[in-house]
Parts: sequence; structure tokens; C-alpha cells
Amino acid sequence: MRKLIFAINITLDGCVDHTKQIVSDEGPEYLEYFVQLMRDADMQIFGRKTYELMVPYWPEVAKDPSSSKEDREFAVSFNSLDKVVFSRSLKSVDDQNARIVSTDIRDEILKLKKERGKNILVGGVDIPSQLVELGLIDEFRFVVAPTIVGEGRRLFNGASLPEKLQLKLVESKVFESGRIALRYAKQRQV
Repeated sequence: MRKLIFAINITLDGCVDHTKQIVSDEGPEYLEYFVQLMRDADMQIFGRKTYELMVPYWPEVAKDPSSSKEDREFAVSFNSLDKVVFSRSLKSVDDQNARIVSTDIRDEILKLKKERGKNILVGGVDIPSQLVELGLIDEFRFVVAPTIVGEGRRLFNGASLPEKLQLKLVESKVFESGRIALRYAKQRQV
């Protein structure tokens, strides 16, 4: 069965709102980390808001000759993935590799996990929160920025887990920028 991996950037105080996060020079290893994550996957899951932040931004970066090598690699990897966008309001998508799904999220994710293929990535906040509540996420990848922003949306704010979720640290990596990538596997509910 394919793994469903939730990956997100987060600050030390739990902020996941990219508009509030302090952007510093992440260095090439930061984007390389996410490029490798995408190479190990063949599909990404989004809600409408996150999808509309990512597309058309990354497809445009892939075409822009003035983009950095790292940004272009990320953009090409992003563009190559199939995308499923959960939305009841979105009527069309601008990406030939994307499709809109407005049916039950649980049933669709279970179906996708049973299909042949590589890992499935999910990003954003709303859809991953729903998937955590449903117990469908197999692995969590947090890239923690060494900043405290004091405001903005917090991870799993408003999510209601039926029970505590016990995670096991599988891997960690410290970037030169001070960011830390943490990889957790779901163990069991407590």
C-alpha cells in the first residue's frame, strides 16, 4: 500500500502560515530535501487554497530562465506529479496533471493508497487536518524554521483527534540555515 506523507514548513511556535513566516536564505539543501521528497512520490493532494498558491507559481518558475537552479529543479519535480485537488467550489484546474475531486475524502484517499505507485504527498492545513482526524496519514515531515513569529495559523488548530497519536522519530536532518527536517512515522493511537 502506498504511504500518505504530510509535509509542511513550520516555525518554532507552530505557525504554518507561509505569509507570516520569516523567509531567510534557506540554502540549496532546503529545496533539495523537498525535491527528493517529490521524487519518491508520484502524486500530491491539495485543498483548493493550497493548490491555488502552488499553481500557477511553480509552473511559471519552471519556465523562467532567471530562476535559480534549485528553484527550477523543485518546479520541474512539482510539475511532474499528478495532483488531486479536493474542492467543492473549484470548477477547473490549470495543470494537465491535476484533477478535482468533490467526493468523500476518506473513500478517495483509501482508493488512492491501494493503487500501484509511489508515495502520495499532502500539503496545506485543512486537508491534512481532516486526514489526521481520519487516521490516514502514515508519515509526517516537518521542516522547522528557527524563528518565532508570534502570529498566524497554527498546525492542527481546530483539528479534533479521536485519540492521541503516537509518532516515532525515524530521521532528522539539520540544514546549514538552522532549519531541521523531522520525519515521523505513525505508531499507534494512544
